[in-house]
Amino acid sequence: MKFQDLLAYQKSFSLAMKIFEITKRFPKEEMYSLTDQIRRSSRSVSANISESYRKRVYPKNFHRKLTDSDAENSETQVWLEFSLKCNYINESVYDELLNESNEVGKLINYMILNPQKFGVSL
Repeated sequence: MKFQDLLAYQKSFSLAMKIFEITKRFPKEEMYSLTDQIRRSSRSVSANISESYRKRVYPKNFHRKLTDSDAENSETQVWLEFSLKCNYINESVYDELLNESNEVGKLINYMILNPQKFGVSL
């Protein structure tokens, strides 16, 4: 199986792309702050999932990269909240993206709690 086949990767990648499209409409003065931050953190979720899967022969590295991914997912939620409070996105967009982020978090935590299902030897 490739890391691209992982449901957590697929959903996190999809979320990052939605965030990318939405942030194209953010004000130009946010380009090097909020826009950059939310794009980086959302993309990092997928990147860390892929790295964890490649490092699954090393259980501690698998776990570490997944916890990094989970932390980046939480950071993305903070930037989404800022986006809402700054009126760059509306409540329904925020709710949709937050729900998707929460789903990604659950999938990441499933991987953390069930490493053997992803080829990690304990």
